[in-house]
Amino acid sequence: MQRKGGFDLFLNWLTCIAVVSALIKTCMGGELYESKSFLSFIRSVDPQNELGIQWNHLSQNPCLHKPNGVKCNLQASSILEIRLENLNLSGVIDADALCKLRKLQVLSLSRNLIHGTIPSSISYCTRLRYLNLSSNSLSGRVPHTLTKLKYLKSLDISNNHFTSIGPYIGKEFDHSNKYLKKPVSLQSDGHLNTTRKDEQAAGASKDSSEDNSIDLLVVLIPLYLGFGFLFVFLYYMRKRADKIAKEKEAQKVLKETPLKLSPINAIQEVKQEVRNQELVFFVEDHQSFKLDDLLEASADLQSQGICSSLYKVILKNNATYAVKRLKKLQVSFEEFSQTMTRIGNLKHRNILPLVGYNCTNEEKLLFYKYQNNGSLLNLLQGYIEGKREFPWRLRLTIASGLARGLAFIYQNPNDADEIIPHGNLKLSNILLGDSMEPLISEYGISRLLDPKKNSLFSNGYTAPEKSLSEKGDVFSFGVILLELLTGKTVEKTGVDLPKWVKSMVREEWTGEVFDKEVTKTALQWAFPLLNIALKCASYSPLDRPTTSEVLETIDEALSAHDDRSVSSMSSWESGHPDCCILHTVIPETWDTPGSNC
Repeated sequence: MQRKGGFDLFLNWLTCIAVVSALIKTCMGGELYESKSFLSFIRSVDPQNELGIQWNHLSQNPCLHKPNGVKCNLQASSILEIRLENLNLSGVIDADALCKLRKLQVLSLSRNLIHGTIPSSISYCTRLRYLNLSSNSLSGRVPHTLTKLKYLKSLDISNNHFTSIGPYIGKEFDHSNKYLKKPVSLQSDGHLNTTRKDEQAAGASKDSSEDNSIDLLVVLIPLYLGFGFLFVFLYYMRKRADKIAKEKEAQKVLKETPLKLSPINAIQEVKQEVRNQELVFFVEDHQSFKLDDLLEASADLQSQGICSSLYKVILKNNATYAVKRLKKLQVSFEEFSQTMTRIGNLKHRNILPLVGYNCTNEEKLLFYKYQNNGSLLNLLQGYIEGKREFPWRLRLTIASGLARGLAFIYQNPNDADEIIPHGNLKLSNILLGDSMEPLISEYGISRLLDPKKNSLFSNGYTAPEKSLSEKGDVFSFGVILLELLTGKTVEKTGVDLPKWVKSMVREEWTGEVFDKEVTKTALQWAFPLLNIALKCASYSPLDRPTTSEVLETIDEALSAHDDRSVSSMSSWESGHPDCCILHTVIPETWDTPGSNC
């Protein structure tokens, strides 16, 4: 009866917490909602992440991890100003996300490369007082809805490429299509006046009232949570005490009627325990080590996920290994050992070799040689930040090695059951060896994970059908090849790269797809690779090439580059303009002017 009463009390307390949480969410106005809106706006206006933002921090609370130029209120709960000037931003303005920042008063994006139009929905930024979009590449018609911003005191949209301007957007403009060089004040009737003082006072009073509500909540939330955690702690302590009492009672019964194992079963259990503690290696004896050596080594956590962790381990003899720790795997010892043996015996210069493994009931450890040159993600991100060089020849070599490793995985069609798809190809899983050769890591782990769980797949790299197959890996390879050509990183920005590239081709901006290094030194070889990358990233698996076809195309481009001769490139390229090759891949462009080839 006591346990039942305690459980009912626990349910009542959870109900109270749910009610309080609902009230808090109503009063706060949805801080998480505002965080997501700010994140969406930044990703739209800065697709190449020129700001160098760490998205996981920004998604929690932009006011706690805000970039330079962003100003919040004193409670760090609402964004008041966004000033991102002269930062090489090259995206578009997502007014729908921007105007969900309820208290935004200042927006200044001048002297950037922002294109597109000024969305008419910017009128929903009702608190906006200062708007500066000058010196960008904006075009189209200036929306008349700007006149609905009744608090707007300063507007500058000069030095853009607008086609026309409404009669109510002010009168100060020159004849070179550059409007509103001087800040102006607006009202819905088109006259240049200041906002009424009583409206400003009303707005300020409302802001003050909302801020006072937040101050009260700052005190109440920790109080409610503190009582909640205390109650939960006491409840589980009582539950644990009941469990211990039951175990003691069960042990007492077992002592009175002991259960004996047969000698054969006892010996099998001992052997199983000894076997599970062994380290299994796929290298020469002098390269192996003992379990004690591993336990005495220094370990540095490199990354951590839902079902795995990665450590950099340095043994006493200074040998350095990467140790992958897998948790919560629903596989037997025999199944795990068979998979590891198959992977360990798979040797190719572009696949990171498995040094060895250890298997226990609690966890599984995989051992690899540590690669000091890092990953392809580190290299491309360093290049974007101006810290590392990434020449075209190296990009070609990496693409060729990656394609060669994938083709090797699928080269045995006579025994399809022996083939293990990768299933999680992305930049961070491509390591770079001592000679900067690409090494496919994490191979074989997909066989051990549940394919129905999202932990197996990576956003931006996974094929629409989400299947472990050759065509699924080809899709991921296509995205990686697009990253090498465009200089954009999917893991850092979250951009849908195939969609972005296809949109650029449809708008006849194909030349702007490529990264500046590619445009400067290798544009004539880049178009065939862009063509094969888009084929790899096709929506339908039937439209994607095989790994061997991908390798053949990339090797042709590599040979053509080394020979410094366009004539040595593939025959399907000769006689066709580069833009026409891309139009054959994207059906939506067949009716556009650029498709008449």
